[in-house]
Amino acid sequence: MDKTPRDSALMTDRRHFLGAATAMGAIAATAGHGTAIGVSVANAQTSAGSAARTTATGPVLTRTIGRTNESLPALGLGTFLTFDLLPGRNRDALREVTRTYVDAGVRVIDTSPLYGTSEVSVGAFLNAMGMADRMFISNKIWSTGDYLADESHALASMEQSRLRLWRDKIDVFHCHSLVNVDAIVPLLRAWKKEGRIRYVGASVHENDYHPMLAGLIDKDLVDFIQVNYSIFNRNAEERILRAAMDKGVGVLTNMPLEKGRLHKIVDGRPLPDFARDIAAENWAQFFIKWVMGHPAVTTVLAATSNPDHAAENVGALRGPQPDQSMRQRMARHMESIGGFTNLAAMQWYPDKQGMYQGVIRRSQAALRQRTS
Repeated sequence: MDKTPRDSALMTDRRHFLGAATAMGAIAATAGHGTAIGVSVANAQTSAGSAARTTATGPVLTRTIGRTNESLPALGLGTFLTFDLLPGRNRDALREVTRTYVDAGVRVIDTSPLYGTSEVSVGAFLNAMGMADRMFISNKIWSTGDYLADESHALASMEQSRLRLWRDKIDVFHCHSLVNVDAIVPLLRAWKKEGRIRYVGASVHENDYHPMLAGLIDKDLVDFIQVNYSIFNRNAEERILRAAMDKGVGVLTNMPLEKGRLHKIVDGRPLPDFARDIAAENWAQFFIKWVMGHPAVTTVLAATSNPDHAAENVGALRGPQPDQSMRQRMARHMESIGGFTNLAAMQWYPDKQGMYQGVIRRSQAALRQRTS
């Protein structure tokens, strides 16, 4: 299903924001699969303060990166928009989200200098927990310098990220949204050779860039990729995931919940009876486990600013995972629900447009005002 999520009205799409900015001048956790856990009927992801904490037990689901001997938990924490708060705003909820993920066995966090104040919060929280050097950090680069092969801007960005995240070395740096990819990827490969970073990556969140991302995999230029993939948007299966498996490339996936839109579609609906076969206790786990079920996927990045939603999400780390037959059944069930095929036309985070008002949204609003 070739659908590209967009929200042109609010310009929350990262590619649109990057384009505007450019125009303006510019671990391992315990291996193994868990056993079945109790299942309760659940509706869409609940509002703050009302979700029951997950009680899932058993080993954390991990995946081994094909070309390495390193294993990572199958769930990670994403931070785009959700971790961006204006300076001075209360960050207690974000601290609790981070703690919930870490306590559940999550050891992968994805962030970026482009994510507003995300890096600052992630670094502060992990350092306070004594986990700053025990997490697998996925980060991003999207600039080089004033002229071809000038690494000054990229190097400054990396050094700033190291300071914010309390890390001497970042695990994987992605060429973010494939911006300046012909210059950035060779630079990242040089940094890896020099011991500055561990892995070279490339990240996208729109289907339009899948062919270019697949080309990087085919040419053995990256160790990791990050790609948009969900029960709704399955375009990555056509080339990306197959190529990654063939080349032993680690795969991080973003937008498994389609920025709240999947929950909007199922709002008020009970889980199907067969969800108990994969121990899905709520819709979040249903959607996350569907993505985890693909054998090419290393880690699913699920973002939230709500501690109760975080508690729901981390339950997907344990219990049985869907095989291909079950994944097909899950997809057919969603396709039978009215409005599912039109999900791409919905705004991100429906009914929550007042949320995530950090420096990103503030800057976007200011830019719209200047250009209106």
